[in-house]
Amino acid sequence: MTAEQVHQDAREEKQPKTTVTVRCTGHVRDAVGNHELEYTFAGDRLREFLDAFFGEYDVEEMLIAETEAEATAHGWAPAPEELPGTWRKNPEGEQTRAFARVCINGRFNEHFEGLETELEEGDRVALIYPFMFCC
Repeated sequence: MTAEQVHQDAREEKQPKTTVTVRCTGHVRDAVGNHELEYTFAGDRLREFLDAFFGEYDVEEMLIAETEAEATAHGWAPAPEELPGTWRKNPEGEQTRAFARVCINGRFNEHFEGLETELEEGDRVALIYPFMFCC
């Protein structure tokens, strides 16, 4: 075991453990092999959940956009200058792909604190790909 692994293990021991229900749809469900599972991870933030989950299940490329172009659907009508309601976008590098979504208890993570959203014991995290919606 390397020194970095020892330090990582020590950090994880100090972090809270959180168990959430993960619901997967479409291609994510196929890759994970199940549509619903309980998942325990070290930490209590969506970012920590995703890091742990992606380390175990190879679905990050399906869900997370690395660039603005990957997060943007092409061929749609242009968005109005002022979006209605409380719509907001996660910052670049923390967005989902154009046809993917991460939801917490039925709401898009953008409506909370993005990847810094605090997860509580028993929360439901949905990993959705493909996702379609109309405005």
